[in-house]
Amino acid sequence: MIETVPPWAKKKFYFRPRLIDALKGYTRDNFLADLGAGLTVGIVALSLCIGLGIAAGVTPQAGLYAGIIGGFLVSMLGGSRVQIGGPAGAFVGLIALMMAQFGLADLLLCTMMAGVILFAMGALKLGNLIKFVPHPVTVGFTCGIAITILSTQIRALLGLQLEGAEPAEFLPKMAALARALPTVAWTTLAIAGLSLAIILLWPKRWNRVPGSIVAVAVGTALVAVFRLPVETIGSKYGGIPQGWPAFHFPALDFGHLSSLIRPAFTIALLGAIESLLAAVVADGLIDDRHDSNQELMAQGAANFVVPLFGGLPVTGVLARTATNIRCGARTPVAGIVHAAFLLGVLLVAAPLAGGVPLAALAAVLAVVAIRMGEWEEFALLRKKPRGDAAVFLTTFGLTVLFDLTVAVEVGMVLAAVSFIKRVADTTKIHQMTGEEAEAGGQGHEPVANVPRGVMIYRVFGALLFGSAEKLESIIRRSGGDTRVVIVHMAAVTAMDATALNRVENLQEKLHRHGKQLILSGPHTQPYFMMEKAGFFDQLGRENICADLESAVTRARAVLKVP
Repeated sequence: MIETVPPWAKKKFYFRPRLIDALKGYTRDNFLADLGAGLTVGIVALSLCIGLGIAAGVTPQAGLYAGIIGGFLVSMLGGSRVQIGGPAGAFVGLIALMMAQFGLADLLLCTMMAGVILFAMGALKLGNLIKFVPHPVTVGFTCGIAITILSTQIRALLGLQLEGAEPAEFLPKMAALARALPTVAWTTLAIAGLSLAIILLWPKRWNRVPGSIVAVAVGTALVAVFRLPVETIGSKYGGIPQGWPAFHFPALDFGHLSSLIRPAFTIALLGAIESLLAAVVADGLIDDRHDSNQELMAQGAANFVVPLFGGLPVTGVLARTATNIRCGARTPVAGIVHAAFLLGVLLVAAPLAGGVPLAALAAVLAVVAIRMGEWEEFALLRKKPRGDAAVFLTTFGLTVLFDLTVAVEVGMVLAAVSFIKRVADTTKIHQMTGEEAEAGGQGHEPVANVPRGVMIYRVFGALLFGSAEKLESIIRRSGGDTRVVIVHMAAVTAMDATALNRVENLQEKLHRHGKQLILSGPHTQPYFMMEKAGFFDQLGRENICADLESAVTRARAVLKVP
């Protein structure tokens, strides 16, 4: 069978947006399907984009700009047929902390840096490396982000009056909100409760008109008709500016660049994980396969351009992508229509947004947070390995209590330590008796008449730095009249530099005591690694044998027995 290699794997740099292929043979029926899906997703995205801008501590228009420009670029340049790009709840806590620590100008600059990182990841074909982020880490910070979003909406849901600005950190925020509980505005709470009820109880068969839009519309109408004393976008932010987003290059302060590198990498990693997970889910729904590297380059371009117009970080968004698919989208044109709809609202109907109550938007985001959290993971903790449970809980706790940067870093380190321990636990060294050698099986042919003074050790699993110290046990066991040690490596799947160093030490110590080391059946990766390092010349190539039988024959020659 001849294997076909995709064109993007043959070239060092390959840039081909999925839109180019999708437009070949594009028909009127395709356009009508994309038009309907794009308009529906645009309606869904409208309240989310505005609400996420507010929740992140920026402005309503910042989220809207991200949906317009980011959504357009992700669909225009991306590697998925149906991916929808825009602001995401995953960024809310991180952006809020960055706003409190650095300010808007540095946030925009940090997002541009993340865009460069994302584009470089795609250009260097690192898209597949995202799969190495462990599941407990992704689930942990997803649940943590959901709690963070909920915590940012409590004030708007209850209409609380705080003494000073709302703290960005979780525990100080909770303390400030608790002190402000006596100031609950019952009218605001009623609007929030009604909005939540509409969203949660809205019939699924009416999904062409999303419940979130109905909730915002009903809340806005009630506030306008009855002149209810609740905070609105207009009273809080002065409304949303009508017209095209203004271009502005963020001021460069090279003194701050070093402090922005870590959060920029966090934005890039989070954006990559979110967008590629959404693309994978979309592939399953439409039986397609996206180009992960092209998708990362599109995300990079979007995150570099959007801040130039004052927008939030952008990623592929699963909920809006799934809505796009359910509404019949066929090509990236649907995502472009979604961005055009948001732009039309900005140019024509922006003044109407001033009357939208913040409590209704908070209800929309609260439902988003509840639905994005994978809460069943807490119930499954007892069934999970201790290492995975510890990684999940640590990542979750750090995301909530500190920030996503720390959570991802610590979570990845703990996941790596857990992986190393598991590899070490699965690596075994077994001393083979003469009877076992004669019986055969387990990776070797029967070998009879093993001479006296020959010890055979079978090694199972990967010899990596977490398990390499187990080779030291061979020295401890090889005393007495042992003159030749055979290490049967047919079941060794991989070896690293630490394990190679241990093998070299083993050979030196045996040689020092007048004993000979023979290696039997090393696989491809360990074989070429030892050869490249010059170990075969050090050991003697005659002591590298293809199988156990030839290793025993070599041992007889060393011992000079027939």
